[in-house]
Amino acid sequence: MQDLKQRIFQFAVSVGKLILELPYNVVNKEYFGQSVRSSSSIGANYRSAKRAKSGADFINKLKIVEEETDESVYFLELLREFNLSLKKNYVVN
Repeated sequence: MQDLKQRIFQFAVSVGKLILELPYNVVNKEYFGQSVRSSSSIGANYRSAKRAKSGADFINKLKIVEEETDESVYFLELLREFNLSLKKNYVVN
């Protein structure tokens, strides 16, 4: 579990570093905020799940982690569409 905790943390750090490298414009501004919030929320909710009061509580909190992960991927895909440098370097199907 420690490995997953570290990987989730590193994902949020990587998203933040990526955003710092992209140009600031009206479209990126909106996707930047959403990407930072959802990517960091994964780790916060995962930590919360580890403190769950019951099995059902744990599963519910992991569902939130899953939703935030999917949201993060979505906003990264949008950033890729609006930033040609990402579109050339990162191919995600």
